[in-house]
Amino acid sequence: MTPRERITMALRHREPDKVPVDCGAMRSTGIMGIAYNDLKKHLGIEDGETRIYDPVQQLSVPEQWYLDRFRIDAVDLARMFVDNPADWIDWKLPDGSEARFPAWFHVEKRENAWVCVHDDGEIIAVMPEGSCYFDQSVWPLYNLHKNDFDDLSGYMHRVMWDYMKGPLWKNANRPDFFKVLRNKAKKLYEETDYAIMVGFGGNLFEWGQFLYRNDEFLINLISSRAEMEKMLDKLTEIHLENLEPLLEAVSPYVQIIQMGDDLGMQTGPMLSPAMYRELFLPRHKKMYRMIKEKSDLYVFLHSCGAISEFIPDLIDAGVDIINPVQTNTAGMEPARLKREFGKDIVFWGGGVDTQYILPESTPRKVREEVRKNTEIFMKDGGFIFNQVHNILAGVPPENIIAMYEEVNGIRY
Repeated sequence: MTPRERITMALRHREPDKVPVDCGAMRSTGIMGIAYNDLKKHLGIEDGETRIYDPVQQLSVPEQWYLDRFRIDAVDLARMFVDNPADWIDWKLPDGSEARFPAWFHVEKRENAWVCVHDDGEIIAVMPEGSCYFDQSVWPLYNLHKNDFDDLSGYMHRVMWDYMKGPLWKNANRPDFFKVLRNKAKKLYEETDYAIMVGFGGNLFEWGQFLYRNDEFLINLISSRAEMEKMLDKLTEIHLENLEPLLEAVSPYVQIIQMGDDLGMQTGPMLSPAMYRELFLPRHKKMYRMIKEKSDLYVFLHSCGAISEFIPDLIDAGVDIINPVQTNTAGMEPARLKREFGKDIVFWGGGVDTQYILPESTPRKVREEVRKNTEIFMKDGGFIFNQVHNILAGVPPENIIAMYEEVNGIRY
Protein backbone atom coordinates (compact mmCIF):
# COMPACT_ATOMS: atom_id res chain seq x y z
CA MET A 1 0.00 0.00 0.00
CA THR A 2 1.40 3.43 -0.94
CA PRO A 3 1.50 6.29 1.56
CA ARG A 4 -1.30 8.07 -0.33
CA GLU A 5 -3.46 4.95 -0.35
CA ARG A 6 -2.77 4.40 3.35
CA ILE A 7 -3.81 7.93 4.31
CA THR A 8 -6.86 7.85 2.04
CA MET A 9 -8.06 4.58 3.51
CA ALA A 10 -7.73 5.94 7.05
CA LEU A 11 -9.61 9.10 6.04
CA ARG A 12 -12.44 6.86 4.82
CA HIS A 13 -12.58 5.25 8.27
CA ARG A 14 -11.14 1.98 7.06
CA GLU A 15 -8.12 0.12 8.39
CA PRO A 16 -5.02 0.29 6.15
CA ASP A 17 -2.04 -2.08 6.28
CA LYS A 18 -0.31 -0.07 9.02
CA VAL A 19 -0.77 3.11 11.00
CA PRO A 20 -0.35 6.14 8.71
CA VAL A 21 2.29 8.58 9.99
CA ASP A 22 2.79 12.30 9.48
CA CYS A 23 5.54 14.76 10.27
CA GLY A 24 5.45 18.19 8.67
CA ALA A 25 2.37 17.97 6.44
CA MET A 26 1.34 21.25 8.05
CA ARG A 27 2.91 23.77 10.39
CA SER A 28 1.75 22.18 13.64
CA THR A 29 2.79 18.59 12.94
CA GLY A 30 6.48 19.19 12.27
CA ILE A 31 9.84 19.46 13.96
CA MET A 32 11.77 22.51 15.13
CA GLY A 33 15.15 23.19 13.56
CA ILE A 34 17.08 22.66 16.80
CA ALA A 35 15.49 19.26 17.40
CA TYR A 36 16.07 18.40 13.73
CA ASN A 37 19.77 19.26 13.95
CA ASP A 38 20.14 17.32 17.20
CA LEU A 39 18.53 14.29 15.55
CA LYS A 40 20.80 14.51 12.50
CA LYS A 41 23.86 14.75 14.72
CA HIS A 42 22.71 11.77 16.78
CA LEU A 43 22.20 9.70 13.63
CA GLY A 44 25.47 10.85 12.03
CA ILE A 45 23.74 12.50 9.07
CA GLU A 46 25.92 15.26 7.62
CA ASP A 47 24.37 15.81 4.19
CA GLY A 48 21.62 18.24 3.31
CA GLU A 49 20.64 21.40 5.14
CA THR A 50 18.13 22.56 7.71
CA ARG A 51 15.71 24.96 6.01
CA ILE A 52 13.47 26.92 8.38
CA TYR A 53 10.29 27.18 6.33
CA ASP A 54 8.20 28.44 9.28
CA PRO A 55 10.34 31.17 10.89
CA VAL A 56 7.84 32.04 13.64
CA GLN A 57 7.96 28.53 15.08
CA GLN A 58 11.45 27.75 13.70
CA LEU A 59 10.26 24.61 11.89
CA SER A 60 12.46 22.68 9.52
CA VAL A 61 11.46 21.11 6.21
CA PRO A 62 11.76 17.30 6.69
CA GLU A 63 14.31 16.13 4.13
CA GLN A 64 13.94 12.96 2.09
CA TRP A 65 16.08 10.91 4.48
CA TYR A 66 13.61 11.78 7.26
CA LEU A 67 10.55 10.84 5.21
CA ASP A 68 12.15 7.53 4.23
CA ARG A 69 13.64 6.54 7.58
CA PHE A 70 10.52 7.23 9.63
CA ARG A 71 8.03 6.08 6.97
CA ILE A 72 6.18 9.38 6.68
CA ASP A 73 3.00 9.19 4.58
CA ALA A 74 1.90 12.84 4.12
CA VAL A 75 3.70 16.00 3.01
CA ASP A 76 3.03 19.72 2.77
CA LEU A 77 2.68 21.14 -0.74
CA ALA A 78 4.86 24.03 0.47
CA ARG A 79 7.94 21.78 0.22
CA MET A 80 7.74 22.26 -3.56
CA PHE A 81 8.64 25.95 -3.08
CA VAL A 82 11.86 25.56 -1.07
CA ASP A 83 14.26 24.63 -3.86
CA ASN A 84 15.47 28.08 -4.97
CA PRO A 85 18.89 28.74 -3.33
CA ALA A 86 18.36 32.50 -3.70
CA ASP A 87 15.43 32.28 -1.26
CA TRP A 88 17.65 31.23 1.63
CA ILE A 89 20.37 32.84 3.74
CA ASP A 90 22.79 31.35 6.26
CA TRP A 91 21.42 31.45 9.79
CA LYS A 92 22.33 30.28 13.25
CA LEU A 93 19.53 28.85 15.35
CA PRO A 94 19.23 29.94 19.00
CA ASP A 95 21.49 27.05 20.10
CA GLY A 96 24.17 28.12 17.60
CA SER A 97 23.61 25.29 15.13
CA GLU A 98 23.57 25.94 11.39
CA ALA A 99 20.44 26.44 9.33
CA ARG A 100 19.09 28.28 6.30
CA PHE A 101 16.55 31.02 6.83
CA PRO A 102 14.03 32.74 4.50
CA ALA A 103 15.42 35.73 2.63
CA TRP A 104 12.03 37.05 1.49
CA PHE A 105 11.42 39.29 4.52
CA HIS A 106 13.72 41.41 6.65
CA VAL A 107 15.09 40.07 9.93
CA GLU A 108 18.04 41.61 11.76
CA LYS A 109 19.82 41.45 15.10
CA ARG A 110 19.30 44.43 17.40
CA GLU A 111 20.94 44.39 20.82
CA ASN A 112 19.86 41.10 22.45
CA ALA A 113 17.06 40.14 20.08
CA TRP A 114 16.25 39.22 16.50
CA VAL A 115 13.58 41.49 15.06
CA CYS A 116 11.38 41.24 11.97
CA VAL A 117 11.09 44.67 10.37
CA HIS A 118 8.09 45.64 8.23
CA ASP A 119 8.61 47.44 4.92
CA ASP A 120 7.99 50.79 6.63
CA GLY A 121 10.51 50.11 9.42
CA GLU A 122 8.13 49.06 12.21
CA ILE A 123 9.20 46.06 14.26
CA ILE A 124 6.33 43.56 14.07
CA ALA A 125 7.93 40.49 15.66
CA VAL A 126 10.72 39.82 18.15
CA MET A 127 12.73 36.76 19.14
CA PRO A 128 14.55 37.66 22.39
CA GLU A 129 17.87 36.07 23.24
CA GLY A 130 17.25 32.66 24.78
CA SER A 131 13.90 32.22 23.02
CA CYS A 132 13.21 29.77 20.21
CA TYR A 133 10.24 31.62 18.69
CA PHE A 134 9.26 34.96 17.25
CA ASP A 135 6.57 36.77 19.25
CA GLN A 136 4.06 39.19 17.76
CA SER A 137 4.75 42.78 18.82
CA VAL A 138 2.10 44.72 16.84
CA TRP A 139 -1.70 44.40 17.02
CA PRO A 140 -2.83 46.70 14.20
CA LEU A 141 -6.43 47.24 15.33
CA TYR A 142 -5.73 47.48 19.04
CA ASN A 143 -7.80 50.28 20.64
CA LEU A 144 -9.21 51.17 17.23
CA HIS A 145 -12.91 51.18 16.33
CA LYS A 146 -14.09 51.22 12.72
CA ASN A 147 -17.37 51.62 10.86
CA ASP A 148 -16.24 49.53 7.91
CA PHE A 149 -13.43 47.10 7.12
CA ASP A 150 -12.82 47.61 3.43
CA ASP A 151 -9.12 48.11 4.24
CA LEU A 152 -8.82 45.01 6.45
CA SER A 153 -6.25 43.31 4.20
CA GLY A 154 -3.76 46.10 4.85
CA TYR A 155 -4.08 45.64 8.61
CA MET A 156 -3.69 41.88 8.22
CA HIS A 157 -0.38 42.36 6.42
CA ARG A 158 1.01 44.04 9.54
CA VAL A 159 0.46 40.89 11.59
CA MET A 160 3.49 38.67 12.09
CA TRP A 161 1.75 35.51 10.83
CA ASP A 162 0.84 37.17 7.52
CA TYR A 163 4.00 39.18 6.94
CA MET A 164 6.38 36.29 7.77
CA LYS A 165 4.80 34.04 5.14
CA GLY A 166 6.01 30.57 4.33
CA PRO A 167 7.55 29.57 0.98
CA LEU A 168 4.24 28.79 -0.74
CA TRP A 169 2.17 31.88 0.08
CA LYS A 170 5.07 34.32 -0.32
CA ASN A 171 4.41 33.96 -4.04
CA ALA A 172 0.72 34.89 -3.80
CA ASN A 173 1.15 38.33 -5.41
CA ARG A 174 2.62 36.87 -8.59
CA PRO A 175 0.18 37.11 -11.52
CA ASP A 176 0.90 33.46 -12.40
CA PHE A 177 0.72 32.22 -8.81
CA PHE A 178 -2.15 29.76 -9.23
CA LYS A 179 -0.73 28.41 -12.46
CA VAL A 180 2.61 27.80 -10.75
CA LEU A 181 0.81 26.29 -7.77
CA ARG A 182 -1.10 23.89 -10.00
CA ASN A 183 2.07 22.80 -11.79
CA LYS A 184 3.88 22.22 -8.50
CA ALA A 185 0.96 20.23 -7.10
CA LYS A 186 0.78 18.14 -10.28
CA LYS A 187 4.51 17.40 -10.14
CA LEU A 188 4.39 16.35 -6.47
CA TYR A 189 1.33 14.18 -7.13
CA GLU A 190 2.77 12.44 -10.20
CA GLU A 191 6.37 12.02 -9.04
CA THR A 192 5.68 10.83 -5.48
CA ASP A 193 3.08 8.66 -3.80
CA TYR A 194 2.64 10.80 -0.68
CA ALA A 195 -0.68 12.16 0.48
CA ILE A 196 -0.54 15.94 -0.06
CA MET A 197 -1.88 18.70 2.17
CA VAL A 198 -2.13 22.37 1.25
CA GLY A 199 -2.11 24.97 4.01
CA PHE A 200 -4.80 27.64 3.83
CA GLY A 201 -5.84 28.63 7.34
CA GLY A 202 -9.10 30.48 7.00
CA ASN A 203 -8.86 31.50 10.65
CA LEU A 204 -11.55 33.73 12.14
CA PHE A 205 -11.27 33.68 15.93
CA GLU A 206 -7.47 33.70 15.77
CA TRP A 207 -7.38 36.59 13.30
CA GLY A 208 -9.40 38.62 15.76
CA GLN A 209 -6.76 37.88 18.38
CA PHE A 210 -3.93 38.76 15.99
CA LEU A 211 -5.52 42.04 14.97
CA TYR A 212 -6.85 43.34 18.29
CA ARG A 213 -4.81 41.43 20.91
CA ASN A 214 -6.44 38.58 22.74
CA ASP A 215 -7.83 40.49 25.70
CA GLU A 216 -9.33 43.32 23.65
CA PHE A 217 -10.83 41.01 21.06
CA LEU A 218 -12.62 38.95 23.70
CA ILE A 219 -13.97 42.14 25.25
CA ASN A 220 -15.03 43.46 21.85
CA LEU A 221 -16.99 40.30 21.10
CA ILE A 222 -19.30 41.34 23.94
CA SER A 223 -19.05 45.14 24.08
CA SER A 224 -18.78 45.87 20.32
CA ARG A 225 -20.51 42.88 18.83
CA ALA A 226 -21.96 44.55 15.74
CA GLU A 227 -18.54 45.95 14.84
CA MET A 228 -16.92 42.54 15.32
CA GLU A 229 -19.55 40.93 13.12
CA LYS A 230 -18.67 43.39 10.35
CA MET A 231 -15.00 42.54 10.76
CA LEU A 232 -15.71 38.79 10.70
CA ASP A 233 -17.88 39.18 7.59
CA LYS A 234 -15.11 41.00 5.76
CA LEU A 235 -12.56 38.45 6.94
CA THR A 236 -14.75 35.61 5.68
CA GLU A 237 -15.14 37.42 2.34
CA ILE A 238 -11.35 37.71 2.01
CA HIS A 239 -10.90 34.02 2.81
CA LEU A 240 -13.54 32.97 0.27
CA GLU A 241 -11.96 35.12 -2.44
CA ASN A 242 -8.61 33.42 -1.86
CA LEU A 243 -10.07 29.95 -1.38
CA GLU A 244 -11.89 29.62 -4.69
CA PRO A 245 -8.88 29.92 -7.04
CA LEU A 246 -6.80 27.78 -4.68
CA LEU A 247 -9.30 24.94 -4.92
CA GLU A 248 -9.44 25.23 -8.69
CA ALA A 249 -5.65 25.04 -8.88
CA VAL A 250 -4.89 22.13 -6.55
CA SER A 251 -7.99 19.95 -6.21
CA PRO A 252 -7.03 17.39 -8.87
CA TYR A 253 -3.77 16.65 -7.07
CA VAL A 254 -4.10 17.52 -3.38
CA GLN A 255 -6.12 15.40 -0.97
CA ILE A 256 -6.34 17.57 2.16
CA ILE A 257 -6.73 21.27 2.88
CA GLN A 258 -5.58 22.62 6.23
CA MET A 259 -7.78 25.15 7.97
CA GLY A 260 -7.21 26.53 11.46
CA ASP A 261 -8.76 28.24 14.47
CA ASP A 262 -7.51 27.57 18.00
CA LEU A 263 -10.62 27.41 20.17
CA GLY A 264 -9.38 25.72 23.35
CA MET A 265 -7.25 26.24 26.43
CA GLN A 266 -5.80 23.55 28.68
CA THR A 267 -8.86 23.66 30.93
CA GLY A 268 -11.70 24.19 28.49
CA PRO A 269 -13.00 26.29 25.60
CA MET A 270 -11.60 29.77 25.03
CA LEU A 271 -15.09 31.06 24.27
CA SER A 272 -18.52 29.69 25.10
CA PRO A 273 -20.05 27.16 22.71
CA ALA A 274 -23.04 29.50 22.44
CA MET A 275 -20.86 32.39 21.25
CA TYR A 276 -19.07 30.07 18.83
CA ARG A 277 -22.39 28.95 17.33
CA GLU A 278 -23.64 32.52 16.98
CA LEU A 279 -20.52 34.25 15.62
CA PHE A 280 -18.13 31.73 14.15
CA LEU A 281 -19.92 28.53 13.15
CA PRO A 282 -22.00 30.11 10.33
CA ARG A 283 -18.90 31.70 8.83
CA HIS A 284 -16.85 28.51 9.15
CA LYS A 285 -19.69 26.69 7.38
CA LYS A 286 -19.47 29.08 4.42
CA MET A 287 -15.81 28.26 3.89
CA TYR A 288 -16.06 24.54 4.47
CA ARG A 289 -19.16 24.35 2.24
CA MET A 290 -17.21 25.98 -0.59
CA ILE A 291 -14.49 23.35 -0.22
CA LYS A 292 -17.06 20.54 -0.38
CA GLU A 293 -18.88 22.06 -3.36
CA LYS A 294 -15.82 22.82 -5.46
CA SER A 295 -13.50 19.91 -4.63
CA ASP A 296 -13.11 16.45 -3.13
CA LEU A 297 -10.59 17.66 -0.55
CA TYR A 298 -10.84 16.60 3.06
CA VAL A 299 -11.18 19.50 5.50
CA PHE A 300 -8.46 19.37 8.16
CA LEU A 301 -8.98 21.73 11.10
CA HIS A 302 -6.12 22.58 13.43
CA SER A 303 -7.56 23.65 16.78
CA CYS A 304 -5.50 23.38 19.94
CA GLY A 305 -6.65 22.69 23.46
CA ALA A 306 -9.81 21.36 25.07
CA ILE A 307 -12.24 21.50 22.15
CA SER A 308 -14.46 18.46 22.76
CA GLU A 309 -17.50 20.69 23.32
CA PHE A 310 -17.08 22.08 19.81
CA ILE A 311 -16.61 18.78 17.97
CA PRO A 312 -20.32 18.19 17.17
CA ASP A 313 -20.50 21.71 15.70
CA LEU A 314 -17.29 21.18 13.73
CA ILE A 315 -18.67 17.97 12.26
CA ASP A 316 -21.85 19.84 11.34
CA ALA A 317 -19.74 22.57 9.72
CA GLY A 318 -18.04 20.06 7.43
CA VAL A 319 -14.77 19.31 9.22
CA ASP A 320 -13.42 15.85 8.36
CA ILE A 321 -10.22 15.87 10.43
CA ILE A 322 -9.22 17.46 13.73
CA ASN A 323 -5.69 18.14 14.90
CA PRO A 324 -3.61 18.20 17.13
CA VAL A 325 -5.90 16.16 19.44
CA GLN A 326 -4.41 17.58 22.63
CA THR A 327 -5.04 14.57 24.84
CA ASN A 328 -3.76 16.06 28.11
CA THR A 329 -6.41 18.80 28.19
CA ALA A 330 -9.85 18.69 29.78
CA GLY A 331 -12.31 16.34 28.07
CA MET A 332 -9.85 15.19 25.40
CA GLU A 333 -9.17 11.66 26.67
CA PRO A 334 -8.48 9.33 23.70
CA ALA A 335 -11.01 6.65 24.69
CA ARG A 336 -13.78 9.21 25.10
CA LEU A 337 -13.00 10.98 21.83
CA LYS A 338 -12.91 7.75 19.86
CA ARG A 339 -16.10 6.44 21.45
CA GLU A 340 -18.16 9.60 20.99
CA PHE A 341 -16.83 11.00 17.71
CA GLY A 342 -14.76 8.29 16.02
CA LYS A 343 -17.40 7.44 13.41
CA ASP A 344 -17.71 11.03 12.23
CA ILE A 345 -14.26 12.61 12.54
CA VAL A 346 -10.67 11.60 11.79
CA PHE A 347 -8.07 12.13 14.50
CA TRP A 348 -4.79 13.44 13.06
CA GLY A 349 -2.54 13.59 16.09
CA GLY A 350 -2.88 12.61 19.71
CA GLY A 351 -0.22 9.93 19.33
CA VAL A 352 2.06 11.10 22.11
CA ASP A 353 2.01 14.14 24.40
CA THR A 354 4.53 16.85 23.42
CA GLN A 355 4.20 18.90 26.59
CA TYR A 356 5.64 16.38 29.04
CA ILE A 357 6.12 12.86 27.67
CA LEU A 358 8.14 13.48 24.51
CA PRO A 359 10.51 16.14 25.91
CA GLU A 360 10.90 14.91 29.49
CA SER A 361 10.31 11.17 29.63
CA THR A 362 12.33 8.09 28.68
CA PRO A 363 12.20 6.20 25.37
CA ARG A 364 10.38 3.38 27.17
CA LYS A 365 7.67 5.74 28.42
CA VAL A 366 7.37 7.28 24.96
CA ARG A 367 6.84 3.84 23.46
CA GLU A 368 4.19 3.00 26.07
CA GLU A 369 2.19 6.15 25.36
CA VAL A 370 2.49 5.77 21.59
CA ARG A 371 1.17 2.20 21.76
CA LYS A 372 -1.60 3.01 24.23
CA ASN A 373 -2.98 6.00 22.31
CA THR A 374 -2.53 4.44 18.89
CA GLU A 375 -4.37 1.26 19.79
CA ILE A 376 -7.33 3.36 20.95
CA PHE A 377 -7.47 5.68 17.96
CA MET A 378 -6.65 3.27 15.13
CA LYS A 379 -9.58 0.86 15.53
CA ASP A 380 -11.84 1.03 12.43
CA GLY A 381 -9.52 3.54 10.79
CA GLY A 382 -9.97 7.28 11.14
CA PHE A 383 -6.49 7.90 12.59
CA ILE A 384 -3.24 9.35 11.30
CA PHE A 385 -0.41 9.25 13.81
CA ASN A 386 1.31 12.44 14.77
CA GLN A 387 2.68 13.70 18.04
CA VAL A 388 0.52 16.35 19.73
CA HIS A 389 1.83 19.49 17.98
CA ASN A 390 5.44 20.10 16.85
CA ILE A 391 8.52 18.28 18.11
CA LEU A 392 10.14 20.99 20.19
CA ALA A 393 13.72 22.07 20.72
CA GLY A 394 15.25 20.00 23.48
CA VAL A 395 13.40 16.76 22.76
CA PRO A 396 16.00 13.97 23.06
CA PRO A 397 16.72 12.28 19.71
CA GLU A 398 16.31 8.91 21.41
CA ASN A 399 12.68 9.77 22.18
CA ILE A 400 11.98 10.81 18.59
CA ILE A 401 13.43 7.55 17.30
CA ALA A 402 11.50 5.52 19.89
CA MET A 403 8.26 7.24 18.86
CA TYR A 404 8.64 6.34 15.19
CA GLU A 405 9.96 2.84 15.79
CA GLU A 406 6.99 2.04 18.00
CA VAL A 407 4.25 3.39 15.75
CA ASN A 408 5.76 1.89 12.60
CA GLY A 409 5.82 -1.50 14.32
CA ILE A 410 2.09 -1.43 15.09
CA ARG A 411 -0.17 -3.24 12.62
CA TYR A 412 -3.92 -3.08 12.22
